[in-house]
Amino acid sequence: MLKTSAVLMGMLFALSTAGAASGETAWEKTHPRRDQVNDRLENQNRRIHEEVKEGELTRAQAAKLHRQDHRVRQEEHAMASRHGGHVTKAEQAALNRQENRISREIGE
Repeated sequence: MLKTSAVLMGMLFALSTAGAASGETAWEKTHPRRDQVNDRLENQNRRIHEEVKEGELTRAQAAKLHRQDHRVRQEEHAMASRHGGHVTKAEQAALNRQENRISREIGE
């Protein structure tokens, strides 16, 4: 499980750096912290769907995880609203900690 997570994180890093080289949107350039948080949320959404498909998560577990992700997304939006559309480094770290907890639940 840990090895799979490490491989997945490595692949995500490689893809993110490849995406940056191939052309970022203006929004990604001006909101890199929000982009990183939202990319993680999208990835976790995909992982939840895969785990349900593989029978590793029940639909009820998936619904709970989706609700948790939704709350993180709402919090990110609220944080950005307070700072002219941006998220501070400390706020990004707090959001990432929340996403880490959810990620561990997906991979259990």
